[in-house]
Amino acid sequence: MSSRSSPAREVDARSVHETESGYVSGSGSESSLPEIHFTKPHLAFLNRQLQFLEPQDILRWCITSLPGLFQTTAFGLTGLVTLDMLSKMKLPRPQMVDLIFLDTLHHFSETLDLVDRIRSRYPLVNLHVYRPDGVDTPEQFAQKHGERLWETNDELYDWVAKVEPAQRAYRELQVAAVLTGRRRSQGGKRGDLDVIEVDEAGLIKVNPLANWSFQQVQDYVQQNQVPYNELLDRGYKSIGDWHSTQPIKVGEDERAGRWKGQQKTECGIHNPRSKFAQYLQEQERKKKEEALQKALDGLEVAA
Repeated sequence: MSSRSSPAREVDARSVHETESGYVSGSGSESSLPEIHFTKPHLAFLNRQLQFLEPQDILRWCITSLPGLFQTTAFGLTGLVTLDMLSKMKLPRPQMVDLIFLDTLHHFSETLDLVDRIRSRYPLVNLHVYRPDGVDTPEQFAQKHGERLWETNDELYDWVAKVEPAQRAYRELQVAAVLTGRRRSQGGKRGDLDVIEVDEAGLIKVNPLANWSFQQVQDYVQQNQVPYNELLDRGYKSIGDWHSTQPIKVGEDERAGRWKGQQKTECGIHNPRSKFAQYLQEQERKKKEEALQKALDGLEVAA
């Protein structure tokens, strides 16, 4: 008879060892391991330390410290620099950072062309594409949500085109942390950006190039021959959907061409999620009120 222990007994033995020693290891029982989180003092400490590091060093820290790490990108210039830096680290497959691209169905054709060039330049990187729920074309989107939703209800547009697909991606891919392309020099709400942030849902957001200027980003792209969006050669600096992006003038903030003439500076992905929860609750309340009113109107007609 074999004296080899069964897997169940081995797990039990590890659990007993953990209980006796008072320590927990990564190979031990999952139930005894806490979910990753940062206290405010710890987060402040990390930001103080990381702000002095080069982006490549911040990326190495992320890869070794943050499970469930992905890069969210619309293939803007900063995100492309991050992607190229990661590609040069020669990481083994388990440590490679997958990309998440939110295809709103309203990107410029130049952006979609760039996606194809990125696939060709970085063939080892997995790209996960998420679109608005239940639609695959701009025509289907308009049929489901109405023409020019970004004008008739911009908050709803942000939700269905960007926020909901992002949350679906995070849930399905088990995302715990994301690399973003945000920088302080982009202006607006990003002027006091930290390297590491934690949103209201507990998602860790890392901005590895937070300290870089647009010129530094542009220099890196040119020196390393990184593929980029052709619109950048036509006066654009920050590129989103075609209907809310314009070229900028000399001296304007990078993101001045986004939602020009509006108070808006972010699309919702980087705003507090509670805002959208409140918005959805308000929409649901209005639907119930309308249904109740219809029912009352029906009773009056019947009477």
